[in-house]
Amino acid sequence: MTADDSFGRLDDDDYPAYTVGRAAEMLGTTPSFLRAIGEARLITPLRSEGGHRRYSRYQLRIAARARELVDQGTPIEAACRIVILEDQLEEAQRINAEHRRTVGSPNPPTAA
Repeated sequence: MTADDSFGRLDDDDYPAYTVGRAAEMLGTTPSFLRAIGEARLITPLRSEGGHRRYSRYQLRIAARARELVDQGTPIEAACRIVILEDQLEEAQRINAEHRRTVGSPNPPTAA
């Protein structure tokens, strides 16, 4: 891999660029928080060749949302479930919008 290849990956939201320490510092939390949301299966960090956890920007955004909920008093397991459901809803809405564009329906059906 060349230096140009490495720099190009910095724009990739899924590139695991951050160590657990740096990720925790960026989120204003502890490495144990990141391990806990990993254990709750909210995010699964990739591992470096040496076995160290590495996080992507996308994973950090998810972790930040979980931290917001925990800071508001939500138990960590519940916070993780909420974030998962929010993510699933967002994806379903994106798929529905794409489907409407594909089908050419100018007005989506309304709920009764």
